Amino acid sequence: MGEIPGITLNDGNTIPQLGFGVFQIRPENTAAAVREALEVGYRHFDTAQMYRNEQGVGEAVRAFGLDRTEVFVTSKLNNGYHHPDDARKAFDATLARLGFDYVDLFLIHWPLPTLYGGDFVSTWKTLEEFKRDGRARSIGVSNFQIDHLKRLLDETDIAPAVNQIEVHPYFTNDAVRAFGYEHQIVTEGWSPLKQGEVLDDIIIGEIAAREGKTPAQVVLRWHLQRGDVIFPKTGKRTRMEENFDLFDFELDPVDIDLITRLDRGEAGRNGPNPDTFDLIRD
Repeated sequence: MGEIPGITLNDGNTIPQLGFGVFQIRPENTAAAVREALEVGYRHFDTAQMYRNEQGVGEAVRAFGLDRTEVFVTSKLNNGYHHPDDARKAFDATLARLGFDYVDLFLIHWPLPTLYGGDFVSTWKTLEEFKRDGRARSIGVSNFQIDHLKRLLDETDIAPAVNQIEVHPYFTNDAVRAFGYEHQIVTEGWSPLKQGEVLDDIIIGEIAAREGKTPAQVVLRWHLQRGDVIFPKTGKRTRMEENFDLFDFELDPVDIDLITRLDRGEAGRNGPNPDTFDLIRD
């Protein structure tokens, strides 16, 4: 298994291109899963206030004994805390649950353009405070569309370091990715395997057979070669190892193109549309 490459963000910090996601891992199981992932070699963990498992991530990282600077941890603002004072309190709570003095990356989880009077700009300016005081080394957004990103670039001081969006072979989301690339905003792809749906695709299976790799490894390698950050999730040690073993092969550009052409546009989207998503959950 090779070394995980890093990507330099627009603020000069470096993010590991491959991480481990803890979405839908039960709070009581999170510390054990993160510990196993650390044993495999993962050094980048993606959690969120809405996942309710920040505490387990922090417990496992602290107990593992690595220097804090050796592990990259991301969390995200809960949708119910977009007002600046609420965001400040929620961020303090995140640091307390993690048991850290800082997070490496903190994101607005969803833009929620139909809520809060359409104002996610004041929320972003609050994240800028966390960046300036050093408690968030980098700040970014999640599920932001091009129009949302344009507003931040036009109306605030600090450009997002990343935009975490749905990306997989059936929904390549290339317009948003291209806008990010143009403005030095790194794309992080969530649901990189479309919850396993793409693994039975004939094209992906043929490429995997030629490479002597699994379909999951081929898809994850496709993401990496396109320059995105990914953090596949699993509770199984064997899958953790499989998803980590991506650095001893490269896909041919022709195969990269074949996978990209599997895009189904909006019909391939698996999650909610950020233009209309308005769920608030404590």
